Amino acid sequence: MRKLNFSKKRDAMLEVICSTNTHPTAEWIYNRLKSDYPNLSLGTVYRNLNLFKEQGLVVSVANVNGQERFDGNTSAHAHFVCTKCGRIIDVDCVGGSKSFDNRIASMYDCEVDRHTITFYGTCSSCRHAHSDSTADVPGLK
Repeated sequence: MRKLNFSKKRDAMLEVICSTNTHPTAEWIYNRLKSDYPNLSLGTVYRNLNLFKEQGLVVSVANVNGQERFDGNTSAHAHFVCTKCGRIIDVDCVGGSKSFDNRIASMYDCEVDRHTITFYGTCSSCRHAHSDSTADVPGLK
């Protein structure tokens, strides 16, 4: 693993990732920081995201609409990805405990270092938007 050297830009990138639960893209991070760091490039953001992943400071959650999404919360938790709007929601009630890893290790006689669980479907906002738009159409509810 490479050691991260001090950098104001790098610190700002990590801070912006860790301060949101939106699971941002590289472009989102870039747009958030560009006004404070005019010489910031999208390539710099991507390079630092790769370093952060190597160091275990962020995780790659999913690829949504062709864009990799990141999470600064590296504690064990699952995710839900809406296949309609791309929203990613942290799911804390499932798969986040060491006992889950231990149960899998015991069942399959293996050693679990880490795991990821991602659910895919339609979020409540999209479900309600869909049901609202079909409320007046016979046979669709």
